[in-house]
Amino acid sequence: MRVKHKKWADPLIAAHPEMMIENAPQYKGKWQTRFAKEQPLHLEVGMGKGQFIIGMAMAHPEINFIGLEIQRTVAAIALKKALEKELPNLQLICGDGGDLAEYFAPGEVSKMYLNFSDPWPKKRHAKRRLTYKTFLASYRNILQEHGAVELKTDNMGLFEFSLASMNNFGMHFDGVWLDLHNSPENEHNVETEYEQKFAAKGQPIYKLTANF
Repeated sequence: MRVKHKKWADPLIAAHPEMMIENAPQYKGKWQTRFAKEQPLHLEVGMGKGQFIIGMAMAHPEINFIGLEIQRTVAAIALKKALEKELPNLQLICGDGGDLAEYFAPGEVSKMYLNFSDPWPKKRHAKRRLTYKTFLASYRNILQEHGAVELKTDNMGLFEFSLASMNNFGMHFDGVWLDLHNSPENEHNVETEYEQKFAAKGQPIYKLTANF
């Protein structure tokens, strides 16, 4: 969902280059220099307003996290939240998830998160789904050996498509959950904004984790 552009967004992003990166390719292969110390690097593509990636950074200080968002106002909202927490293991990118090979060196990322991505339900738009084979190939390129992709969605169609796409790509499933919030996996689950919204309506949340 598109968010109306806010006048304060661009000045906020420009004022905090220590947290928000607009020219991500300049750090390709050098992302660890953006953090207080070198640790495994996890990436969320499409972080939205940042609730998940900020929550993960707070819960796991032993991991470095990057949240990526293409919409500038949405990215600025996440930035505002992140600045309040002062997390040394969190960095944000305002950029396009389709350019990952330009942003990260091969094997630079340990794990990726795809949370409530646009399902693109029409068949003719299948190539736009973030679990389509061309995207999976780009993920494999930047992930380390046996690097994992974790997906959460409320959309059964996208979930079924993702299972088939990942299986056909030769990925190995570490876990599949058809009702995350009513499973033991939910014990340490960090929710996104969309997840809270859909779960409150009784919508089951689907989750999978797979590696290359």
